[in-house]
Amino acid sequence: MAQQKKGLIARLLEGKERSEEYARSTLPTNRWQLFWDIFKGNFWKIVKANLLTLIFFLPMIAVIVVMILMKNMQAEMYPFGANLGGGYPFYPVQQGLAESLALTNNLILYGGLILTSFIAAVGLSGGMYVIRNMVWTEGIFVANDFWRGIKLNYKNALQTALFFLIVLFACGSLISLADFTIAAGDITKGQRIWMMISKATSYILIFLAGFMSLWMIALGVNYKMKFLVMLRNSFLMTIGSLPQTIFFAALAAIPFLLLLFGGFLTVTGVILVLLFGLAYALLVWLDFAQWLFDKYINPKIAGAKVGRGIYNKDGSSAVSGDDSQASIEYQKSLLSYGRSRLVARPIKPIDDELEIYDLPTSFTREDLKKLRESKQVIAEDTEAYAQEHQGEARYVEYNKQFDEREKALQDELDKNGKKKKRKPPKMLGQ
Repeated sequence: MAQQKKGLIARLLEGKERSEEYARSTLPTNRWQLFWDIFKGNFWKIVKANLLTLIFFLPMIAVIVVMILMKNMQAEMYPFGANLGGGYPFYPVQQGLAESLALTNNLILYGGLILTSFIAAVGLSGGMYVIRNMVWTEGIFVANDFWRGIKLNYKNALQTALFFLIVLFACGSLISLADFTIAAGDITKGQRIWMMISKATSYILIFLAGFMSLWMIALGVNYKMKFLVMLRNSFLMTIGSLPQTIFFAALAAIPFLLLLFGGFLTVTGVILVLLFGLAYALLVWLDFAQWLFDKYINPKIAGAKVGRGIYNKDGSSAVSGDDSQASIEYQKSLLSYGRSRLVARPIKPIDDELEIYDLPTSFTREDLKKLRESKQVIAEDTEAYAQEHQGEARYVEYNKQFDEREKALQDELDKNGKKKKRKPPKMLGQ
């Protein structure tokens, strides 16, 4: 009886916060809310994940910084803006010199990026696994999850990095070669037009490869698939959601775009990148990707969880695809968690009519029997009270909304069970 009184006092003090329905209703109801909830609730974990990831990107960053310094030095050494023949030293032939240096510099840069990508992929694989777990609203231990992510995702991260950098190497070299050929001047008008078309095509391929690489990261950290299948799927995802892909890629790149403006914005960009830039970019992208996966892919996979971390107050799925059995089963599980035991059935108010038998310090079998009988009497009395008041309107109306929804879901499951089972979508590469 003392424990029952203590439970009553706790409920009075804590109020609806003890309700399972209240606890679930505090979850975010869409991916925008989930992003903000993760960002503010796990900020220091995001910072830690960013620093761990950034460490492995230092060699790649060093290659870029060295190349920038080299280009600045060349701009001071070579008189690209001077009159021909004026000043010292004298350069007899300057036509195409800048483009020739740019071609050489870019080849060195792309080669350095490809070599350092083997190290950067370590940080990328660990970072994207940690951020994915945050998007899935799972418990995070940054260091443990980071190293686990390296074991699970290094191959995918390296393949993604090499794919983009090889495309960048090939297309960037073609762009530099076209610039050099045009600057040399020994071409016809038709050849110049083809060079311009080559440049435009190369730029388009670079952007396409960049978007595909982002989808390769998201697909690789969520699903198991071979490289060629992942490459094909990333192309389909890019083309199928091109406007959203461009928007969220730009949103994820904000800290890095600040580096291009100079002055105060550059300083701000450096601080943001060092603090959480890489982790922020992964969070934005993987959160968006999870929304698209929940909308088009996960409902079609048997056993796949849909709407991780998302709560819908009406008990329906947070994504489309209600016709799939996986989605319907998930909705049923949400209903079972949403129905509060404290509200669904009558609970007898605490009074002093029935008490649990108090065991003496030295007790016998007879005392244990009396204790068991007193508990049985209380349980039977509580059940009798519940049966007596079960028909009251507040309990009937509360349970009715859950029963109707469960019946509709069960009917949908039975209907789907009669249909011929569909094969898993080719897009998943399963």
